[in-house]
Amino acid sequence: MLFGALEAGGTKMVCAIGNENGEILEQKSIPTTTPEETMPAILEYFKDKEISAIGVACFGPIDLNKNSETYGYITSTPKIPWRNYNIVGAIKDALKIPVGFDTDVNGSLLGEVTWGCAKGLTDAVYFTIGTGVGAGIMTNGKMLHGMLHPEAGHVKMVPRSGDTYKGKCPYHGTCFEGMAAGPAIEERWGAKAIQLADREEVWDLESYYIAQALMGIVLTLSPQKIILGGGVMHQKQLFPMIREKMLKELNGYIQAKELADIDNYIVPASLNDDQGIMGCIKLAMDSLKEEN
Repeated sequence: MLFGALEAGGTKMVCAIGNENGEILEQKSIPTTTPEETMPAILEYFKDKEISAIGVACFGPIDLNKNSETYGYITSTPKIPWRNYNIVGAIKDALKIPVGFDTDVNGSLLGEVTWGCAKGLTDAVYFTIGTGVGAGIMTNGKMLHGMLHPEAGHVKMVPRSGDTYKGKCPYHGTCFEGMAAGPAIEERWGAKAIQLADREEVWDLESYYIAQALMGIVLTLSPQKIILGGGVMHQKQLFPMIREKMLKELNGYIQAKELADIDNYIVPASLNDDQGIMGCIKLAMDSLKEEN
């Protein structure tokens, strides 16, 4: 059986075809410009693929409440052309198949829980740290939506002693995204993260804020595993620094076997950057089950 996958990002839309084993059989990237330009190209790609359902993991904010009049919409996004756009409705109208829908980071976590490093777990968190900071959360075996969906990238940080940086986030200043996302690194240090790989002070400070955020997640959600993806996390030297700093922040308060094996608790994404697409395949599979 074939399934469609649409990883809908703010820069590009990755369209793919996969099967029930999570295997990606083909894919194509389409630039994200406006709905009028981008959506016809997406629908053209999928229309003759004989897919049974499609999963969409989308940039946000989005409406995930199936009882809402605007379910399936991209809502208050800063990407103005996509504001209040009914992406699920457009796909359903054109393809006449079930559509699974979730956030882009929930999609990545779903890929990891189904086929990757979090397989078999019921409680896990996936952070993507790149252009922004987003969190996908699974609790008690279900993706967490709630009122809207988690925006844990915007939790306020306690600035490190001596750090006078005001933060890059236009909404919250010194939130996690404002202090640790790629644009914050570039503004603070005058170069992109990839150009700063040898600057130990950059990653010492970066790991401080990531560790602080993860401590909050451990204390509130008690996940069995934390996965870190996104462009900033390609700096692999961050992982040991984050692990050490988070344990120091916790100060022995939480005693758990997972924390005793910290190298396997805070981990990089494991599916070669395909976790988002694979999560879309799982969303498609689940949507087909729900409609049958």
